[in-house]
Amino acid sequence: MISQAGLAVIDVLSTGREATPAELATETEYSQTHIYEVLDKLYAAGLLAETRGANNLRRVSVTDHPVIEAYRRLQSKLGHIEWADLLTPATLRVCWFLDEPRRVTDIAERLNITRQGVHKALSPLKHRAMLSPSGPEYAVSDDLAPLLMFAQAVVTHGHRSRAREIAPSATVEWCDPKRALINVQTAEDTEAMLDVPDWQVTGLGRFEEYGLQFFLAGEPAFWYAPNEELTPADIVCHTLVLDSGSRRISYTMLLIEKLDIDQETLTDTATWYDLEAIVATMYEALQDRVDSSEESPVVLPSESEFMTLKDQYGVE
Repeated sequence: MISQAGLAVIDVLSTGREATPAELATETEYSQTHIYEVLDKLYAAGLLAETRGANNLRRVSVTDHPVIEAYRRLQSKLGHIEWADLLTPATLRVCWFLDEPRRVTDIAERLNITRQGVHKALSPLKHRAMLSPSGPEYAVSDDLAPLLMFAQAVVTHGHRSRAREIAPSATVEWCDPKRALINVQTAEDTEAMLDVPDWQVTGLGRFEEYGLQFFLAGEPAFWYAPNEELTPADIVCHTLVLDSGSRRISYTMLLIEKLDIDQETLTDTATWYDLEAIVATMYEALQDRVDSSEESPVVLPSESEFMTLKDQYGVE
């Protein structure tokens, strides 16, 4: 996550100018020692480029990184707001959840912080009437969509950087501020991820653990959620996020049957992935309640196809 000092540096440089560490220290009012630390982190993350002038004087400028572009968009749309003073890492993490009205308790539980922590993170936005309260829920006002885009860019960048320190081919397929679902492209990167305790195999590559082994066309997907249990409901959702084609639908339905995954539990998990409609349709099919005249959000297997699959894998 980009620190508030890092955001202050990006703010100064976002117009395309170059600056020295001393100039940045003066303009941001952070110590020059701290600015050097911030610049090193932003440069390592690919957000800054640097040149060396006379006497090896360091000059830095921003790159065309997605985080920089998202911040420039935020400034161009809402440049009258001093974003560098307003946005803390905690505020950006909470903003990720405000694309739709959400309860503070739900955000707190998802981030594993207190409700007071969420309110504190939201307070700079609330004091400037940037939130749209709806009963006990909050969302960002419609005209603040660039703020959401920036928060999402920062969160995604953090997960991508973390993953690529281990596996250079990693791509982020889904994330929230604390969790990430990634794909890797090489066997070497798979081996590297398997050696790191905070990353777990998920998706179709995890089905073998439950006696359901399917051919993987590529490398397995990995899940980052330190200190959290990877549940069967998570695995179903990860499989569908990566591919919601008919074959994957069949396989996830098989896992639901094999483990007797409770519909309410899976639906609660699916909410975070926008998969509620797909999950509801799968359970309707499993309970023989599908109306063939209605349009389905997914391609379901025929009854005979699914029964053959169940017989093949010994699922009662």
